[in-house]
Order: sequence, then C-alpha cells, then structure tokens
Amino acid sequence: MGYQAGDYDVIVIGAGHAGCEAALASARMGCNTLLLTINLDMVAFMPCNPSIGGPAKGHVVREIDALGGEMGRNIDKTYIQLRMLNTGKGPAVHALRAQADKFSYQHTMKETIEKTENLTLRQGMAEDLIVEDGVIRGVVTKTGATYSAKAVVLTTGTYLRGKVIIGELMYESGPNNQQPSVRLSHCLRELGFELARFKTGTPPRVHKDTIDFSKTEIQPGDEHPKFFSYETTEEVPNQLPCWLTYTSGETHDIINSNLHRAPMFSGQIEGTGPRYCPSIEDKIVRFADKPKHQIFLEPEGRHTSEYYVQGLSTSMPEDVQLGILRSIPGLEKVEMMRTGYAIEYDAVVPTQLKPSLETKRVDGLFTAGQINGTSGYEEAAGQGIMAGINAARKVQGKEPVILDRSEGYIGVLIDDLVTKGTNEPYRLLTSRAEYRLLLRHDNADLRLTPIGYEIGLISEERYGRFLNKKALVAEEIERLKGTKIRPDEEVQAVLREAGSTELTNVTDALSLLRRPEITYTHLDILAPTSLELTEEMKEQVEIQIKYAGYIEKQLAQVDRLKKMEKKKIPDDIVYEEVHGIATEAKQKLAKIRPVSIGQATRISGVTPADISILLVYLEHYNKVTASRK
Repeated sequence: MGYQAGDYDVIVIGAGHAGCEAALASARMGCNTLLLTINLDMVAFMPCNPSIGGPAKGHVVREIDALGGEMGRNIDKTYIQLRMLNTGKGPAVHALRAQADKFSYQHTMKETIEKTENLTLRQGMAEDLIVEDGVIRGVVTKTGATYSAKAVVLTTGTYLRGKVIIGELMYESGPNNQQPSVRLSHCLRELGFELARFKTGTPPRVHKDTIDFSKTEIQPGDEHPKFFSYETTEEVPNQLPCWLTYTSGETHDIINSNLHRAPMFSGQIEGTGPRYCPSIEDKIVRFADKPKHQIFLEPEGRHTSEYYVQGLSTSMPEDVQLGILRSIPGLEKVEMMRTGYAIEYDAVVPTQLKPSLETKRVDGLFTAGQINGTSGYEEAAGQGIMAGINAARKVQGKEPVILDRSEGYIGVLIDDLVTKGTNEPYRLLTSRAEYRLLLRHDNADLRLTPIGYEIGLISEERYGRFLNKKALVAEEIERLKGTKIRPDEEVQAVLREAGSTELTNVTDALSLLRRPEITYTHLDILAPTSLELTEEMKEQVEIQIKYAGYIEKQLAQVDRLKKMEKKKIPDDIVYEEVHGIATEAKQKLAKIRPVSIGQATRISGVTPADISILLVYLEHYNKVTASRK
C-alpha cells in the first residue's frame, strides 16, 4: 500500500544534467521543489565524455549561465582543462570546451543542490504519474511513496526501458549498470504518449599507465583560459592535457572482419543512433575511403587512472574491443578498465510538446533532456532550465518564458524539437541557427541576462555588474566614434607593425578598429581610454564594431529567406543532383518531398545553408525547364 510522503509545488524526476537545472531553477524561483533520483550517487553523472562545451554546446552553457543556471559555474569549479576552439575563425563559431573532473563535477553539483533553499533531494524511483482529468497531480515511487505536486518535470535521460548491448550480450540497464526505469515508460504509453526508441553509446575506458603517450600528440589547455560563467574570476591551477592518436589499417581490418558480430549490423539494435556521434564500426563502414580516424585520450579526473577513448564509441563484443584498442598507436599494450556499450532507451516524440516544454496531453507535465530525443549534457541542461522555469511559472500563474530562435541556441533547440521533431538523437550544431552571428559565445549575457533577472534567477548585484558592463561598452564605442587618429609617425609605425595600410588622412578610432588586422590592443596605444574596461569589455567593443556589417547582412539574408517560404518546389526534383547540400539534408528532402521552400525549412536536419543552395539550384532548374517549353 502507498502512503502520502509529501506535497510539493514542483517535482523533478531524474537528477541528470536536465534535472539538476530544472530543480535548481524551480527552487530558486521560490517553488517548494522535490528532486527524485534512482541513485543519489549518480547526481549530475557523466555517463559518456567527461567534458562540457564545444561548438554550439558551449554557447548553450553560456546561455544557461546568463539565465542564472548552474552548469557553467559548476564546470568552472571542476575543470581539468579549458580550451577555446575555432579561434582561427570568426567569433560566431568560437566555442569553449572544458575537460571535466567527472567525479568532482558530480559531487560539487550535488552539494549545491543539497544547500539550495526550497529544494529536497531524495532517492526513489518514480513509477507512476497521478493524472486526473488531464491534469498532473503527483508521482508514486516504487516503494509506494506518493508525492503530490502542481507541476512535474520528467528528465529521465536514457533510463526509460534502458537496455545495454555489448556484442551478443543484452540486458536491461540504465547507463553505467544503473537500474533502468521500466514502469514509468509503460505509464507514459498508457497516458497516450507516442514514444520513439533511440540508441546512444560510449567507448571503452583504459588504464593510464598502459598508454604509450610518446606515440600520441599532446593537446594542452589554454594558457589563459576563458570561463563559462560570467561570475567566475579564478582559474583552476594545473590543467591536465589530452592526447591525440589515430586508428590504423589494422583497426579497420579488425572491425570489417567482425561486422557479423556487431549488434548494429546484425539487427540486435532496434533504436536509431546519433548521426553526429557514430560508433567506430559505423564510421569505418560509412567512410570506407578514410584511412584513419582521430582518437582522443581524455583523463576522467585528477584522482583516477581511467582514460576516456573519445572517437571509439562501440557495441562490439568485449574481445573485439580489446583488439581494436591494441591496434591503435600508443595503445598497443593497453588494459581496458570498462567495456564500451550501446544503450537503447525510450524517448517522447517531442512534437507532443508546447514551446514551453509542457506536454500537450497532460496539463502541468513537462519533459526535458534526452527523454525529448536529444543527445548531449548541454542540450539536456538547456532544456532543463527552461522546463524548470516554466514549471515554476505555471505554479505561480505566470506566462511561460519562450526563447525565440534569434535570442539563443536554447531557443533554436527547443523550436526544432517541438516544431520539427526528430527521428534520431538530436545534436545542436551551429549550422542549425540561422541567426548564428547574433548568437555568439561572447554576448550570451547581453541577450539573456535581462530575462534571467526578470524571472528571479539573477541577483541584484550580478544584474548591476551586467548593466555597468553594458553601459561602459556603449560609452567606449561612442568615444571611439569621436576620437580622431592623425597620421603622425607614431600612428604609422603601429600600423606598419600590424601589417596595416598607413593613414593618408585623419580618421576616427572606430573606423580604424574595423580593419581586420587592427585589434583593441592597438587602440590601447593609439587612443587609450580613461574608462575602466575589463578584457571581456574590450573584446565586446571590438566584436560589436568589427562585425556590425556582417550582422546587418545576416539579418537581411534572413529576411530574404523568409520571403522565399512560399516558393514552390517541383515534385520531380532529384535531390541527389543538388551539389553542395549535406547528405543528411538530401536524405530528408528525398523522403519527405516538401512542396515548398517553407516546408523544407521546417524539416529536421535541413540547415539554412542547405536552403540557400536549394534556392540557387531551383532558380537554375526553373530557367532550364522554361527554356525547354
């Protein structure tokens, strides 16, 4: 028999990356919140890579922080390496990536949750949802504990009917041999939800002392790292390097000769796997012409000898995995500590959700994270904070917060899910955002901190600092507009040294900074400011001035694309003949056969770049067709 165990405003089921953000947001907004997890030792666990960030994902972490979430602060306390990627390209694709001490990350997040007011963390497996007249009323756990609530957020990750697969071996399990959640999946079906079956995987872990690092290339962190959180001021000392090696011809031979034992090719795996994080056996088959693939060796923490073999996700039998590992330069004598595996799980088809992440079918029930068909800790956390915010606002009788596609990558992510759905684990990419010149790593606070402040997740003190930064940046831009630079010898010498053309006339400092080779450091010499600007403020001034023209062009391009939405696509187009479109887009367009450009833009996996190419192709196609008539 069950018993009444508690009454809460919001209950969050699952304490992974989505659940942590949802529960913290709800509690910090003043709602009495319960966070239920199958195992207290698995709060904020990283079952796959021990890392946070990277292209698009790093942007999401900055956005979570700008809204007042926790992921950025937590990784800044617990990283073992920070590295800014894509620095050779423009600021729209600069992406911060952190190597995490996965154990420290977990423990620090758990401690934060335990110390948060209005938040109760409890171990328990939710098995049933109490729904009356289409409205959520509470949750029942395996032990019979009944918790009532005004809103419930499901963040169950890959636990729903989880099944681990290693070669011929298959067994019911959550990640890392945790208990799966079986009954809750049946409960969702009984409530009328459509579920999909997805698959993800993880590589083997190996012992550090059995790696020959002399055969690998070192990948150090940045000497002066930037941070994920706008609140972080202090570096973590003693960064640890990662190491790069490659698969060999022998690796490929081992895999090809054992494909009959690979579950994904033998039909044992039902679930659809992630396109952008394929298993090594999938990569070898799909890219048969490539002689080698990158393999990164990543430490899992400061106090463990386990190394994560990034790029070697696999569900091959254990003996084959060991053979694959030992065929890789530097791993010839390696010892495998954990076997790689694939995991299948149920996911909610996300077109059943409102943009607030509330389900259309059950009032007050929200879902966030991998249950919605996404992959990745960052995508999960981004949904988690929005679901937590909107569950709290639902309880408080307020309108939901919905980010549009021009406000953040989180807005792009959620809009893609609820508008287009996904038939494979969804990964956020910079190419999915048509406004990506506006959605940069550096300006997440300018885009989202006012929203975080308005909903109560940003403190007065932090908001004051933000307003001061914004005012100083604007003041400095105005100063540069009015500051005249004369072509004297000192100025010409600085320009020559920078590889820039000498001045022939007086110019303003703002125009000078627009030159690609001139940086704010040069202006510190030529037109020093009396304002107290941090390095972050100087970077913001430089980016806003340098890229103003590009951003205006981007907005004009978006307007043109919107006008093209009503343009019809002939039904006899052969998409394989459209050169330049990504393989994924060709597959999706050929399958769905959109009748218009507008419909094509809403297909998952068809990017703005693909649409631009298709428009050019259609223009040529229509001319050729007209000339034949």
